[in-house]
Amino acid sequence: MMLLKTLREHFYTSLEQDYPETEIQAFFNILADCFLKLKGFEIPLHLYASISGKKIEKFDQAIKRLKKQEPIQYIIGTTEFYGLPFKVNEHTLIPRPETEELVNLVLDATTEKDVISILDIGTGTGCIAISLAKNKPDASVYAIDVSKKALAVAKINAKLNEVNTKFMEVDILNWEESSFMLDFEPKTFDVIVSNPPYVRELEKAHMSANVLKHEPALALYVEDTDPLIFYSAITNFATIYLKENGCLFFEINQYLGAEMVQLLEKSGFASVTLQKDIFGNDRMVSGVKKSLVINDRQDQ
Repeated sequence: MMLLKTLREHFYTSLEQDYPETEIQAFFNILADCFLKLKGFEIPLHLYASISGKKIEKFDQAIKRLKKQEPIQYIIGTTEFYGLPFKVNEHTLIPRPETEELVNLVLDATTEKDVISILDIGTGTGCIAISLAKNKPDASVYAIDVSKKALAVAKINAKLNEVNTKFMEVDILNWEESSFMLDFEPKTFDVIVSNPPYVRELEKAHMSANVLKHEPALALYVEDTDPLIFYSAITNFATIYLKENGCLFFEINQYLGAEMVQLLEKSGFASVTLQKDIFGNDRMVSGVKKSLVINDRQDQ
């Protein structure tokens, strides 16, 4: 047994060489909520409460994992996105606040349309697809990913949030060879949205250790020589499977905004828009699939 006061001191002392005090405090509050069912404001009221050995052991395990720079979300197994709970593990990226802005963008663009079909490409935890399904209950929402293990987590998250999202295992880089396309006709979707891998190898030097060591490389990185590989494949896919006047939305690498605008415009998208995130970085690109007017010159 140990007093909560003593446990907190032990926690702070163990991590003071690894993290700033404010971060340690945040970690302790998160773990106290998870392991002790105490909110941050309740901790000072229970400093002399006795903590059992099993719960102390959980904190000690968390300390070991934090010292290895493991993200706190993986340690507790959950995170929050768009006000909803999501399970996460080492097979899924931890959803970022910037991606909430992508969800906002899609919802804002479709406020007057409720019965629509949406496809989320590279779904990971399912955070985009599930948040859209929760906020547009009349929409048909589909999501694909190349990772079986990520899809297993996404399916759990769909049940957790009580939405009927359909998940499929698809490699978008080889979508033309995928049997999944047998399920869909051309011009199926009103919206295609994606937050694909976009971090170039050259940018790894600027990333924090907890991301580099623990988050799945499959969902993060692209080669320096072809950083738009996923965007090109998805845009190509969208030219066929988006309805006329359907919308394509991307989260993007902040350094490649101009290249992304050019990609969509060259692919025939109209109203291409580049938008900044809450941190002032170029983060989202959207475009509208033009209606095609075909002149049959042979009949003239």
